[in-house]
Amino acid sequence: MSPIRRHERIMEVLLTNKEVTVAELSDKLGVTGKTIREDLTRLEEQGLIVRVHGGAILAQSDQFGILPSKEPLTKHADEKADIANRAVQHIEPNDIIALDGGSTTLEIARRLNNEPLTVITNDVYIISELAAKDNIRLVVPGGYRVRNMLAGPEATSYIQQLNIQKAFISATGIHPEHGLSIYTGDLIDFKRALIETAREVIAVINHHKFGQTALRTFASLSELTCIITDSGLPAEIAQQYSNAGVSIECGKDQNSK
Repeated sequence: MSPIRRHERIMEVLLTNKEVTVAELSDKLGVTGKTIREDLTRLEEQGLIVRVHGGAILAQSDQFGILPSKEPLTKHADEKADIANRAVQHIEPNDIIALDGGSTTLEIARRLNNEPLTVITNDVYIISELAAKDNIRLVVPGGYRVRNMLAGPEATSYIQQLNIQKAFISATGIHPEHGLSIYTGDLIDFKRALIETAREVIAVINHHKFGQTALRTFASLSELTCIITDSGLPAEIAQQYSNAGVSIECGKDQNSK
């Protein structure tokens, strides 16, 4: 197993169990404790985990977009609401939109009026939220379940056949050089399908994720139509992304083009 795949597996275990020991990881992945400790050191250097005696815990339990618990986490709730309120201003009646999985896109779903609209999503929480809004045409791809999301070749193939006008994309981190990244490869193909299919690609990311890089990059800034974040993003950081050629909306009344 390659180091990058081991890192993904370690993060998957941590997302489910919140904490894990070196011995458990060694047994699950079939490698030595020394190799696991080296892997944990690398992940800690990237800010993804925190080493504890004999093992590790997640650095931030909700930062990855995939939600581990039965109910979505509410950390940074005001910031996500800020982003969602601005995002819905981009949506018009009869639009065909895609909502990538994640807690911020769930907030967008909660703010959608029950009016003619087509929504494609792979997030089971968003599906549950929109199921009661009978004027919204809900489109769910196939695939297997990864926590609260659907993934796999079936989902990707289905997305590639659609005419999506606007895709709202989530990420673990966003960086001027490394673009948008996430911790596991399971969702990359689905995200790529959304990005390559949609006419507009809108990243919805809270300001804590700016300057961060996770394990796997899935999009460059040049592929985005715009970034929507909250008003907590410093103006000088927003300017870095504007300088990279992407439009950025910083919530409330702060805009940078």
